[in-house]
Amino acid sequence: MSKFRINWNLIRDIIFGIFTIGVWFLLRTRPGQRKSKSREWVDAIIFAVIAATIIRTFFIEAYTIPTPSMERSLLVGDFLFVSKLSYGPRIPMTPISFPFTHNTLPFSDAKSYIEWPRLGYHRLPGFAKIKNNDVVVFNYPAETLGRPVDKKENYIKRCIGIPGDTLRIIDRQVYINSVPVPLPDKSEYNYIVRKSDNSGFNEDFLRKLHINLTEAHVIAPGVFLFPLTKESAEKMKDQPNVEEVRLYSKEEVENMNRESHVTSPPGDIVWTKDNFGPLYLPKRGATVHLDMKNISIYEKAIADYEGNKLEVKNEKIFINDVETNQYIFQMDYYFMMGDNRDDSADSRYWGFVPENHIVGKAVFIWMSWDNDAPFYARIRWNRLFHTIH
Repeated sequence: MSKFRINWNLIRDIIFGIFTIGVWFLLRTRPGQRKSKSREWVDAIIFAVIAATIIRTFFIEAYTIPTPSMERSLLVGDFLFVSKLSYGPRIPMTPISFPFTHNTLPFSDAKSYIEWPRLGYHRLPGFAKIKNNDVVVFNYPAETLGRPVDKKENYIKRCIGIPGDTLRIIDRQVYINSVPVPLPDKSEYNYIVRKSDNSGFNEDFLRKLHINLTEAHVIAPGVFLFPLTKESAEKMKDQPNVEEVRLYSKEEVENMNRESHVTSPPGDIVWTKDNFGPLYLPKRGATVHLDMKNISIYEKAIADYEGNKLEVKNEKIFINDVETNQYIFQMDYYFMMGDNRDDSADSRYWGFVPENHIVGKAVFIWMSWDNDAPFYARIRWNRLFHTIH
């Protein structure tokens, strides 16, 4: 007997069809015609769905923080409003989708959108351009699931570099155009904390320091690895029996398995997440010289994001079957990093964020929920309605 399987794609198409028919009925009301109560309810629901869809597409949309990569500027469980108007609303590239979903239907893995028709990249005028240190929501550019750009997973990071910048990281310090960039006030690094009596820490104390318990590691009896801000590290030093609080050393960091995944050009000097670059961020209309030392850095932008055929043969570069040593970029590109610098999968690992992947600017926190806290203390009242910097 064959196993019954739900055809989610068929259900999705039926839902879209019902929604389309509903919109048609809403718009075909004849002058003077009286509506039944059920018809009024249907019209009201359809109107509300359409209005809410327009608002979240072109004005503002709610997001939540699922990972600690932006701690402690943003915490797991923060609920944000993201402004689409700040950088200009992006016209939906995949215009037909189930309302209030992103890329899958609720309670299933089925696609929440129909891939036809697909529109090109277009953006309405915004109030401002992305600036260095803006907190930005974008579609994850390195996703390999074959989804349309606007249906890729949403990420949130701090924009460290904008188009035309040259970025470099030396011993954890970020430089933009040779100028050191101050760390965000609440950024975190991993610290080794050693206690003299081999004891642990009270969870309430760790929670007061906003230490994400899922990111805390016991290395040995009385030796811990904690993500801490400078302020939290100083408070940790004042605890009884704490004999050492120090940054996770360069040698220890470079032995981590993730280190090998940092984007790095070929050569004797290997880039790491704490020593990276120099790297030029492509700007629309800028001509970049290409050679065997940097083609691996720019190939994804040229081939995948801008749709060119790129080949390397006998150490010669061919773009659209023409040998060349330069390329004029068609889009702006950004460099994103998390404020939790030792625990953030960001542009150091997967490269640039193209302008067509930009969703909007994170503006303020409207709710914050701590799942690790006791039930009566789960709402972080001190974070409600805080603007994001």
